[in-house]
Amino acid sequence: MLFEHLQPYPGDPILSLMDKFTSDPREEKVNLSVGFYYDENGKIPVLDSVREAKRRADARFTQTNGYLPMDGASDYCRAVQQHLFGMQNNPETIATIQTIGGSGALRIAADFLYSADYGGEVWISDPSWDNHQAIFARAGFTVKRYPWLNASADDIDFPALLQALQGAAAHSVVVVHACCHNPTGFDLQENQWDALFELCRERQLIPLLDAAYLGMGNGFAQDVRAVRKLVARGTTGLVTNSFSKVFSLYGERVGSLSVVCANRTIADNVRGQLKATVRANYSSPPRFGAVLVSEILNDEPLRQVWQEEVELMRERIVSMRQGLHTRLSELAPQHSHDYLLRQKGMFSFTGLSPEQVRMLREEYGVYIIGNGRLCVSGLNQHNLDIVARRIAAVL
Repeated sequence: MLFEHLQPYPGDPILSLMDKFTSDPREEKVNLSVGFYYDENGKIPVLDSVREAKRRADARFTQTNGYLPMDGASDYCRAVQQHLFGMQNNPETIATIQTIGGSGALRIAADFLYSADYGGEVWISDPSWDNHQAIFARAGFTVKRYPWLNASADDIDFPALLQALQGAAAHSVVVVHACCHNPTGFDLQENQWDALFELCRERQLIPLLDAAYLGMGNGFAQDVRAVRKLVARGTTGLVTNSFSKVFSLYGERVGSLSVVCANRTIADNVRGQLKATVRANYSSPPRFGAVLVSEILNDEPLRQVWQEEVELMRERIVSMRQGLHTRLSELAPQHSHDYLLRQKGMFSFTGLSPEQVRMLREEYGVYIIGNGRLCVSGLNQHNLDIVARRIAAVL
């Protein structure tokens, strides 16, 4: 019979946990698994800047709601270029399209690279976000891993990373988080980015920066440095971007893909091939979320409101890191918890074993990812002590 050879889908390791959490009857259960930013009340916030952008969009709304172009809304794409790369760069050498979130950007990037005969190997960090491997493998790439953490799992093993990539075949794609590495929270330093980009130049590797959390690590000006360094060095590469977290627009699927090229002619040809890739995939991106983001990025006073809101989000995450570090240091002083203070962004790599993660979930109702990744933004003043006590109990 047709399709009888297919195996059951085991479920996404992150999204499947949401189902288990929802069905858990315990009142003091805590969800620290999926990558949402939650406010102090445990809710996904609606930003004031987004409310105002929606009010303006509603006031202008007409019954005409046709398809967007294959590469998305032009005002959105221009705003994204200015946001990511700054006004000092020449946008004519950068091909930018609107995509269906960051995952859509990655898939279009993978399909584009494969069709351009650069679909041999892709290198992703070990560990990395699970969907990196799935997306590129489905597109036809051979997925390889470069080491990210040292033996103690308390910092990046940069020499081992470089050594691994020395063995990458020419034109291999190297996927790196631009900031707030998912799942570890450990980021490259500026001199390490320089060394990585130089290695890419020497070995003819193609860097792809996944920028899903700009502004949530050390602040936007620092978080975007790797993206702008890519352009400043004249390195050909790709940047995938998601606005889900920083605009709290998860369901609107607002993202972008930019390809940094050597000259305008190449950029024009790349943009055309990106359009062809989109046409053969989802044809055109959705409208509404991009309208909101474009309204905010293109209006300086409203953009300032949004930037202040993102900074408050970042500061709350930092506060939760500090709070969890303090309580764990009191409850389990035999262990070092300094990793919480050195990691950046929404996620923390706890180093908990799969068995400890299972115990947290089954015995204590605290849900984190199987590899030990904890979503710091799911913490608040109401659950922080509960989580600290339960983590201490399994150490």
